[in-house]
Amino acid sequence: MLGTILIIILILLLVGALPTWPYSTGWGYYPGGGLGLILIIVIILVLVGRI
Repeated sequence: MLGTILIIILILLLVGALPTWPYSTGWGYYPGGGLGLILIIVIILVLVGRI
């Protein structure tokens, strides 16, 4: 249950950090890349059964 909620929150943060939105065009791909990396790590931990 906790893993599912965490994945949903990270996906929403990843969509919000994409540089296609007007407020985040100057950020580049760094926030989206960082959140994507965290999302991949959490998905791996959920699949392994650690979360």
